[in-house]
Amino acid sequence: MDVEEYTRKALAAGTGEDAVRTRLARCISRFKPDADRAYVEAFARAVITEVKNTTGLTGDLFTYRKADVSMGEFGVGSRGTGDFFAHRQIARIIGHTGATVGVDEMDDGGVVPVPRIPGVSGEPGLKVVCSVDGMHSRLSDFPFLAGFHVTRATMRDVYVMGARPILLFSDIHVADSGDVAKIFDYTAGVCSVGESVGVPLVSGSTLRIGGDMVLGSRMTGCVGAVGIASHITARRETRPGDVILMTEGAGGGTIATTALYYGYPDVVEHTINLQFLQACEALMDSPALLKVHAMTDVTNGGLRGDAHELASTAGCRVIIEDNKVQSLVQKDVGELLERLSIDYLGVSLDALLITAEPADASSIMAAVRSANVRIHEIGTVEAGEPGAFLQTEEGLNDFTPRFREAAYTPVKKVVDTNHRDFAVMKRAVEEAAQAAVEKKERMIRRLTKDKRAE
Repeated sequence: MDVEEYTRKALAAGTGEDAVRTRLARCISRFKPDADRAYVEAFARAVITEVKNTTGLTGDLFTYRKADVSMGEFGVGSRGTGDFFAHRQIARIIGHTGATVGVDEMDDGGVVPVPRIPGVSGEPGLKVVCSVDGMHSRLSDFPFLAGFHVTRATMRDVYVMGARPILLFSDIHVADSGDVAKIFDYTAGVCSVGESVGVPLVSGSTLRIGGDMVLGSRMTGCVGAVGIASHITARRETRPGDVILMTEGAGGGTIATTALYYGYPDVVEHTINLQFLQACEALMDSPALLKVHAMTDVTNGGLRGDAHELASTAGCRVIIEDNKVQSLVQKDVGELLERLSIDYLGVSLDALLITAEPADASSIMAAVRSANVRIHEIGTVEAGEPGAFLQTEEGLNDFTPRFREAAYTPVKKVVDTNHRDFAVMKRAVEEAAQAAVEKKERMIRRLTKDKRAE
């Protein structure tokens, strides 16, 4: 529970300070049952004092243009149209940075050239690739799984840019009531992946969510990876005439969450593997890597989301053949999704997608199969108006992502039925993003003016 938000909303609604303090003390006691009455009362009074002192502040440093659209309403983090739109607004705020692959391309990782340092020699043309992924929010009570799957995810994002990961970094936040052991179990999950493939965890940060103000045991965090590459396999390298290859996927954090919250914990076992990383390592060790045009992983809203993003970034038509995809979903995972009526094309399968010329497909697949990972062709790339399409027995169908990824937990199935007008929300979100762009420009002018004054 966020006691600061509770207090701020209660006071803003006109609730008297004494009533807020009484209710707040009651809430604090539930989370801190061993605390004596004097401590709880003092805590409640202090929270009210802090909220009053930070209410009504004005100016760029203390306020922001609100969209009046919540994260949940807009589907941010839910890997659908709302989420993709929000991320494109983030790219607007960042702008063009001169990176080899920047955020405006919506790829799996960012890429910059290794800077030339006077007096230091190095291999010319090397690139640094960086990625960061947040842990699955519903794995808070399963720290090892959270750490394992987020680490594998961020390493995937480096590999699919054509890079070999060289280090990991971690950030972990646990709310005030959370057991300290959560950060240890989470770190064990991170290192289990990294050390298995020879990539060390070298730095990180550990904090409490909201400091003293968030009571409960919720955990969140992220893991990032840095890699080195000479042959970049960004999505933009996809070309008309390419074939699309896909490896077998058993899912990661999303599938583990589905299995846990629907009561099928045995299925989680199938997600604990390094197949994706091993397939990429085999490609890195093969001349076939240089024949790969682009790579990505099937995560963002499932194949629906990734096909859409691939088509958008590369400016091509992407055609996926439904009957060739289903056999690449790991058997037990596929059966679970079917049993629960979850669209396997709309959830993260953690499979590898590769685009290449048809003549090069066999050597690329041979390299992947050398790591005992199944792979075959699932689609093609055509010239034309950018878009993603699904070829079924009934013909060619639109394959754009939905508002949210396929609802894969009982709660998500309820949330998925509640929508505001998306067009109205988009306008409000866009206006809020523009306000952030303008604030950034104001602050840069201020900071550079101060620098010139020095």
